[in-house]
Amino acid sequence: MTAQSVLFIGGTGTISSSCVAAAVRKGFDVTVLNRGSGRRDLPDGVREIIGDVRDPDSLTNAIGDAEYDVVAEFLAFTPEHVTTDLDLLEGRMGQYIFISSASAYDKPPRSVPVTESTPLRNPFWQYSRDKIACEDLLVAAYRDRGLPVTIVRPSHTYDRGLLPTMGHWTDIARMRAGKPVVVHGDGTTLWTLTHARDFAVGFTGLLGQTTAIGEAYTLTGDHAPSWNQIYRWLADAAGVSEPEFVHIASETIAAFRPEAGPGLLGDKSHTALFDNSKIKALVPEFGTTIRYEEGAREAVAHHDANPELQKIDADQDAAFDRMIAHARSAG
Repeated sequence: MTAQSVLFIGGTGTISSSCVAAAVRKGFDVTVLNRGSGRRDLPDGVREIIGDVRDPDSLTNAIGDAEYDVVAEFLAFTPEHVTTDLDLLEGRMGQYIFISSASAYDKPPRSVPVTESTPLRNPFWQYSRDKIACEDLLVAAYRDRGLPVTIVRPSHTYDRGLLPTMGHWTDIARMRAGKPVVVHGDGTTLWTLTHARDFAVGFTGLLGQTTAIGEAYTLTGDHAPSWNQIYRWLADAAGVSEPEFVHIASETIAAFRPEAGPGLLGDKSHTALFDNSKIKALVPEFGTTIRYEEGAREAVAHHDANPELQKIDADQDAAFDRMIAHARSAG
């Protein structure tokens, strides 16, 4: 199967916007479905249709009776979302690519590197369990009736608009103000970071690939610095020569900020190293070309050039102060 027409459900997010641009460059006929309020502009040549993916009637009206060689689903997070897609599009698409998550792999990991055969289990994070449930539904549909599904599991994928740390821009502001910054654990955990432009190379290589039907792919790069190094590169990019890092256990952070707990305990507190040989075998040109020392400079420069992105979370900022005071009093 050689794909020509591709429908992106989403298309303006951190990952999907780079994939849309890469698909256009490779000559695909690209349509993007979203609500028309995307964070990033679409490239020339893309057809945009407006619809609410959470409203089946809106989705039906937007897509009509169109057929696509590939449907790339970036906005499905629960089995109900996937079921809505299949109710409308099954039988009218040559391939359905579902964006899952590498956080679905067994946590804590019993061995690294993680491979596609690593069990899917995350008792800490509902987001990951929902992605697993989506995968279960899709694999059953493939086995029972031949649904042409391909599953993609990215890990931490970023572009210039996304800062990977807990505090995002709040961390940069704290560094520049001379305030200490909280780093979870002891900062030595290794964390795979993949630039969205690199991810897009692997992703577009899957479009229309018959051999990818019924398969799952871990789609991450090879670049896995420690969290200490990630924060250090961000400090360098922000022009802070001597940042102060305070290391606090993830469990303690979760106690102070319960909303941060699932993502920390169910993902970022564990070493994330992946075997990406399966995607490289199919898409040999895929690999890491952008390391995070470059990504950090790109992100900070972009935020500096766009003051509206420089959002400081006052509640989180205050929570960091409380965590640090607690850690120092306990020490």
